[in-house]
Amino acid sequence: MNQRKSLTEKRKIVVKIGTSTLSYPNGRLNFRRIEKLAYVLSAIKSNGKDVLLVSSGAIGVGAGRLGWGKRPAELSQKQAMAALGQAELIKIYQKFFEAYNQMVAQVLLTKDVMTIPNRNENACNTLEKLMEMGIIPIINENDTIATDEIEFGDNDTLSAYVARLVSADLLIMLSDIDGLYSADPRIHKDAKIISTVSHITPEIEEIASGSGSSFGTGGMATKIAAAKICAEEYIDAIITNGEDPEIIFKILKGDEVGTFFCNNKSLVER
Repeated sequence: MNQRKSLTEKRKIVVKIGTSTLSYPNGRLNFRRIEKLAYVLSAIKSNGKDVLLVSSGAIGVGAGRLGWGKRPAELSQKQAMAALGQAELIKIYQKFFEAYNQMVAQVLLTKDVMTIPNRNENACNTLEKLMEMGIIPIINENDTIATDEIEFGDNDTLSAYVARLVSADLLIMLSDIDGLYSADPRIHKDAKIISTVSHITPEIEEIASGSGSSFGTGGMATKIAAAKICAEEYIDAIITNGEDPEIIFKILKGDEVGTFFCNNKSLVER
């Protein structure tokens, strides 16, 4: 059976886009890419599917707005940049989504939402109600108040927890790399993309490499960890290149792009 055919039936989809995909290497936002992302997600929503967007970029946008060349290291600086950048980022998203008559809403989370039952229930109810109202939630970590005890640390992890929170069918992680390679393609020129992963083994985890962006916090290792969180709930996940957001259309048609972590209970032997 072609496992990717199951992707055509997905109804509730979490899309995560990272800072390195949203921005140019200097930290400035790639408005053309954001506009196309808004078009794609609006079209998917209009087609009757539920969509949630987990977006990185607040700290990078804030730093870029002030002309800083790299992500700040000090906690208070990161929190200040997040406050500045988050306001700018949601304004940009609203502008582009409104061009397609699609409303969006900002939702900021901390990790205690996943561990404290009443907060978990409230967050889930809010997200479900927004989707019921035809609104696309745009989710980010609440970096302005996050500390070690309540921070996700990266938005790959956040996106997996959001997928689990709303019982999503699929998590799509848009990255600056085409998928999980058999080895680091920057070093090994003969490295090939692993098309499908049915079980995340220690060997798969060992292949994962670190972050290549000075503005982001995630890398392939965090994406594999996110896929593992999804696997526990039998939620499929895909890592793919987000340079052209229209690749999401190909994914939902079942085309072979990126790396597909097939965690659907009916397709994977446990």
